Amino acid sequence: MRIALGVSGGIAAYKAAELVRLLHQDGLDVQVVMTRGATEFITPLTFAALTGQKVITEMFGAHASAPANIESAIEHMAVAQRIDLLLVAPATADILAKFAGGIADDFLSTLYLATKAPVLVAPAMNVNMWEHPATQRNVNLLRDRGVKVMEPEEGYLACGMTGAGRLAPQARIIDAVRDILGLKHDFSGMNVLVTAGPTCEDIDPVRYLTNRSSGKMGFALARAAQQRGAAVTLISGPVQLDSPQDVERVSVRTAEEMEQAVLERGVDVDVIIMAAAVADYRAASPALQKLKRAAGPMTMELEPTRDILAALTEGDDRRNDGTRNGEPSRGKRLIVGFAAETQDLSSNAREKLRAKRADIIVGNDLTREGAGFDADTNIATLFIRDGREISLPLMTKAELADRVLDQIRELQLKNVNNPASE
Repeated sequence: MRIALGVSGGIAAYKAAELVRLLHQDGLDVQVVMTRGATEFITPLTFAALTGQKVITEMFGAHASAPANIESAIEHMAVAQRIDLLLVAPATADILAKFAGGIADDFLSTLYLATKAPVLVAPAMNVNMWEHPATQRNVNLLRDRGVKVMEPEEGYLACGMTGAGRLAPQARIIDAVRDILGLKHDFSGMNVLVTAGPTCEDIDPVRYLTNRSSGKMGFALARAAQQRGAAVTLISGPVQLDSPQDVERVSVRTAEEMEQAVLERGVDVDVIIMAAAVADYRAASPALQKLKRAAGPMTMELEPTRDILAALTEGDDRRNDGTRNGEPSRGKRLIVGFAAETQDLSSNAREKLRAKRADIIVGNDLTREGAGFDADTNIATLFIRDGREISLPLMTKAELADRVLDQIRELQLKNVNNPASE
């Protein structure tokens, strides 16, 4: 989702830099728009470095003296149409007056008039300016038009006075953004471990056994869990993907390395999501030197790798109704596995759910168009320990990640509300 962050000219402008970081943590794309006054308090370069994109400071070109062109002339309309929210923080008395009066004499005030997206303003100013009847009239007028106003806090102000006028805390502003955009933060305080990608099992120093997993599904799950507030550890086999922001990544290569990392780091977590495509077999005796081509066929002995998902639930005595008896070795951890199948998806996934004592199995039919390895989309059926099957349509892997997390959260809440089932 895209946000335009308007920064107007007040001493609190420097706090907008931290807002950018927090918005990025929630996976939001931020376009910063600064008034000329704001550039006196903090440089556009600061925001450009934080967002990775240009900062808009002028209506026509980067500077008032820059030649106008058709791109700069309609840029406010392009930004207005592609954003999901206009957030102004800090919002000075001047910008509030412009918004209320319909004045469009710079990029930010023009953007306000041009966008149909929701608008959230966080005022910050001298207490007398905030309490002035003109400012209060403008604020009330904006509220009447549907603008969300984040009231300033009371405290010691930069001008030396004490009273209402301090910019609301960034955490409160972020919570308001989440509410407006419908973003969830329901994994706050939880630790989530996700595995992703393939593993590689050596045949000789040159060749190895692997599979077609790109890691995209696991990375989408790690990113979504982090955006919803979890502390996330991502254990990944070799993939060509950048690590999600603020996610601890542990790189492994073989099934044995992945098993060791999962068992070591998965002890005190709340959720384990096994999205990796771990090799089922490895060479029983890998060659120490490169194997040479021979005239006839070559036979290689393979041995099974250890089943990591089964290892996580050893000692977990689950009754037929899906509840657990006693104190399983898994503790309170909720376990999610994946089943990629080319036939009999429902029966194979159900058997995996039972045999591995998992809470959820995400089943993929690899024969369906849009599902499977190395795609940005997926088609899945969720098999839940309580007997439910939830068939999902074609969607992006990011969307599927959120649907999986929704079911995880539902099961967690069910366990809290029905502790006897544990």
